[in-house]
Amino acid sequence: MNFLLPLATNPKILAKVVENVLGLAPLKMLQVEDGPNGQPYYIGFEWIGGDNYLDEWPVDGKPKRGAHVTSSDAFVRFEYKGHIQALLIEWKYTEKYGQPLDPSGNEERKRRYKDKVFAPNGPIKADLGLRIEDFFWEPFYQMMRQQMLAWHMEHARDDGAERVSVLHVSPSANRALHKVTAPALTHVGKDAFEVFRSLLVHPDSFVFRTVEQVFGPTIRAEHPDSETAAWSDYLLDRYTFLSAIR
Repeated sequence: MNFLLPLATNPKILAKVVENVLGLAPLKMLQVEDGPNGQPYYIGFEWIGGDNYLDEWPVDGKPKRGAHVTSSDAFVRFEYKGHIQALLIEWKYTEKYGQPLDPSGNEERKRRYKDKVFAPNGPIKADLGLRIEDFFWEPFYQMMRQQMLAWHMEHARDDGAERVSVLHVSPSANRALHKVTAPALTHVGKDAFEVFRSLLVHPDSFVFRTVEQVFGPTIRAEHPDSETAAWSDYLLDRYTFLSAIR
């Protein structure tokens, strides 16, 4: 929230950040929803998609963001060369993982997701000999669900988006987060995010960047307006690990 909330009402700076992350320019950021005071918000938070794509919503069809349904920390929409794209954003800070999920819910997890994970009905390659339970280790379980959400949003053209990708952001110093925790995936590689990306039918639909990579170019740039300068100075003052960017 400290990084992104100031950009929810500033599509100009937000566009610079997204352009840097995806290597696409120029972008036109699109409104996601109305903010608390009715102003346009170009970022949505705890985003769950526009429909019950993963069979998780309550029977009354009234889900709550971030509660018992797959969600991303943030969500943005933009137009590039006349086509609408969207980005689910997951943010980590000091997290690290190592233990499998509580097995008591595994049967429900398999029932709910088994027909939504593997190609051609999901984002993960079907010819790797993997089972859904091979992903029941964090952070792979969360990445799997968010990638499924992106895949199904894209195929449903959720809110007009022709392409929906996932962006995973974390500080460069959090190396523990990159541990390959799932035993069935240790033979694939040594970096959790590189391993997960390699399992996808479309690897470029999962992007992982450090906080420094995402915000560094904008923080380092000359700021012709006071709003961008104030945002940049605030981040540098609050988060000392960003000081190396300058």
